[in-house]
Amino acid sequence: MNIRKRRIGSTSLEVSELGFGAATLGNLYHPMPDEEAVAAIDMAQKMGLNQFDTAPYYGFGLSERRVGDALRTTPAADYVLSTKVGRLLKPCAKAEDKFGFCSPMPFDPVYDYSYDGVMRSYEHSIQRLGLPRIDILYMHDIGQMTHGEDHKRLFRIAMEGGYKAMDELRSQGLVSAIGLGVNEYEVCDLAMDYCDFDCLLLAGRYTLLEQHSVEKFLPRCVGRNVSIVLGGPYNSGILATGVHCEGLVPHYNYAPAPDDVVARVAHIEKVCSEFDVPLAAAALQFPLAHSAVVSVIPGLSSPCRVAATVDLMRVEIPDAFWSALQDLELLHPQAPVPQQVKG
Repeated sequence: MNIRKRRIGSTSLEVSELGFGAATLGNLYHPMPDEEAVAAIDMAQKMGLNQFDTAPYYGFGLSERRVGDALRTTPAADYVLSTKVGRLLKPCAKAEDKFGFCSPMPFDPVYDYSYDGVMRSYEHSIQRLGLPRIDILYMHDIGQMTHGEDHKRLFRIAMEGGYKAMDELRSQGLVSAIGLGVNEYEVCDLAMDYCDFDCLLLAGRYTLLEQHSVEKFLPRCVGRNVSIVLGGPYNSGILATGVHCEGLVPHYNYAPAPDDVVARVAHIEKVCSEFDVPLAAAALQFPLAHSAVVSVIPGLSSPCRVAATVDLMRVEIPDAFWSALQDLELLHPQAPVPQQVKG
């Protein structure tokens, strides 16, 4: 199976069904050499991936710099690049490990969803990337999960100021598509009342493990022609490692998985074992069955990991496997499965 491409909303952009999540290139959880980062992106391009997603937050500029270095000699028409706005990087006294990033970049991320903040963030990203354009611009991490009691205030600023700036950048042809990059579909649903988006980068909220968004939100996206780019297809790791990996604590939503999640994944793993299907392969392929979803973008950090992930996308999964998950009520009854798309 080749890595196919799908169109983003009503734009002319076509993205590979498997994309490259570049948070790892910001030294997420452990350092990596620059050469490894460039080699990973080179391998991705050789294997048919054309979609690369980064953000100022990832390593406080490090991921953007590395992505730009790796893509600089590639014709702009051969890749689709996304980055994010909503945080500005402020110089600090020294670099230190924080927020999971072991980055040598001496900056602190500061939220700013205002019109001026978004415009500055876009300009700074262009300079860090050293590339002529950004294809997709996402507003990063708005929502109750991130901001708690400050959500309403920041959401109002984002809708009245930040979105206006993003819409202007799109109208001027400086970016081709705009959307949100978030961990909660509810804030996407709310923002769609105010905004005309092309796509949404939704992390972890339509996966093999959880599909509540299939009830009303994803149908709304289909009706509005808003494409979903599915980040976090492994739900922070538990759908990649499973729950029986010795020496590893299964993680869900960036924290050790609660007992109910572990139990559900254990049931899914049992079905995988019966049909000799890698859990990670099922996790990657499942979301693409929904017509709203155009791609999945796991974090990729090395040439070997890129190659292994492409292999998972190419695993032939029998129809009976998906039927078994449905019969055991391990999938939402409204969630389409890959066999229905193929047939």
